[in-house]
Amino acid sequence: MTNSNDVFILLTDTGTMFTRLIKGYTMAPYNHASIALDRGLTEIYSFGRKRANNPWLAGFVEEDIYDGVYRHFPLTRCVVLRLKVSREQREELKRKIQLYKRNKEMYRYNLLGLFFLTMKVNYAPKNAYFCSQFVAEMLRGIDVELWNKPAALVTPNDFLIHPELEVIYEGMLYDYPELSSESKMNFREKVI
Repeated sequence: MTNSNDVFILLTDTGTMFTRLIKGYTMAPYNHASIALDRGLTEIYSFGRKRANNPWLAGFVEEDIYDGVYRHFPLTRCVVLRLKVSREQREELKRKIQLYKRNKEMYRYNLLGLFFLTMKVNYAPKNAYFCSQFVAEMLRGIDVELWNKPAALVTPNDFLIHPELEVIYEGMLYDYPELSSESKMNFREKVI
């Protein structure tokens, strides 16, 4: 049963060269984390590619399942995780995300943080995040402490294995049953 105060963590594996490189090191099934405000994944936020064909142009992104990066990688695998939060925590999360949206040009991708993460070194310059660091920071900002470590040391796999996060779906992204049927149909017509 879905509580309107739930938030969702979307973990994905697009299969790109960059993600295969990360996966080769981590040996984890998913290498990208996003936070979603709804079960249907219409409001998803993270730090990642701003353009599908350029992994180096990255920062705060409002992800779109059908018109964003995922559109270019239709064989993306995913897991959707549910986290129960209070109404107040959910409202605070929405406020925090609005601040990022309004000021998105001041944020950058923490590429060096990924490198330091491999050595378990906390590298967190101001206004710079990688995907799982951002999601962990958003949760910490609403007083959801899932780990006893800095956000810059949290990986996508940490979300997958955390007992407070419930797996509600795992499989191909475009097979996720909560996606809008109309949007799926429109997407398939564009792709074919």
